[in-house]
Amino acid sequence: MTENDISCQIRGTIFKVHRALGSGLFESVYEAALAYELTQGGLNVKTRVAMPVHYKEVKLDTAFILIYS
Repeated sequence: MTENDISCQIRGTIFKVHRALGSGLFESVYEAALAYELTQGGLNVKTRVAMPVHYKEVKLDTAFILIYS
């Protein structure tokens, strides 16, 4: 599967989850539903992965929280 195929699958799944749940819920609800659907679609999913950022001489361990598969 190419990166383009994976991206297409993720985008389609995002719309599927949004159509099913609608708008106005907490981000954590969409995150859990998306992770579930992507896993069901055969992708390896990890959520809430910290990505450090270096600022001057300080390493900010949780500057970004990534959701990726």
